[in-house]
Amino acid sequence: MKVRVVLFAKPRELVGQPNVDLALPAGATAADAWSQLSTRYDLGPLPRSFRCAVNSEYAGWDDPLKDGDELAVIPPVSGGAIGERRGIVMLREEPLDPTAIAERIRASRDGALVLFQGIVREHSRGKQVRALVYEAYGSMAQRQIEELAEEARRRWPISDLAIVHRTGTLQVGEVSVVIAVASSHRGEAFDACEWLIDELKHTVPIWKKEVYTEGEAWIDDRP
Repeated sequence: MKVRVVLFAKPRELVGQPNVDLALPAGATAADAWSQLSTRYDLGPLPRSFRCAVNSEYAGWDDPLKDGDELAVIPPVSGGAIGERRGIVMLREEPLDPTAIAERIRASRDGALVLFQGIVREHSRGKQVRALVYEAYGSMAQRQIEELAEEARRRWPISDLAIVHRTGTLQVGEVSVVIAVASSHRGEAFDACEWLIDELKHTVPIWKKEVYTEGEAWIDDRP
C-alpha cells in the first residue's frame, strides 16, 4: 500500500522536503512508516515526544494504516479562514492588528473584553533573536483551533472570541498571536483567555524556529 508522510519543522529540514511517499506492506503501522522513513533518511529512533496524525486526526504510532492515508509526523508544538460560526478563528501570514480584531468581536452587551498579544521578543534562551519562523499543519491546526474555541464556549459564558495566529517569518516586535474574549463579566473572560493560550501552545500543530544573530533552532516549549 502507498502512504504519504507529511513532515514539519526540524524533520522536514532533515529530510529536505515536506512530503515523502512510502510503499508499505498491508497492516503496517505508523511506527513502521517512521522506521522506513528513518532508514531512508538516517533520522534515528522515533523520539518519544513525537506524535502522529492520520488524515488530519491525532492517532497512535501502533495504529494500522490504510492505502492512501496521509500520515503527519508531529514534533512537539511550540506554540483557517473565518468560519461559519461566530468569532474569528484564523491562521494568517499578514501582520496582525490586535485592536481591529478585538473590535470585531465586541458588542454593547459585553461588560468585559480581555485581549492577549504574543509578541516576538529580542532575547530568548540567552541569545539575541533576529526573527521567528512559524510553521503550521494548516488543515489540522485550523480544526484544532476551532475545537478549542468551541470548548471555551462550553466552559464559560462567552459572548464571542477571536483566535488568530501568524505563520511565516516575523521580526522582533511583531505580534505572533492574538486571543480576544468578550463576555458579560471579567472573571470568565480572563479565565477563558488564559486557558485558550495555554491549550493553543500545547495542542495545536504550530512550530516555532528562533533565528539568532548566530545560528537558529526549532523550539519545544512544552515542559
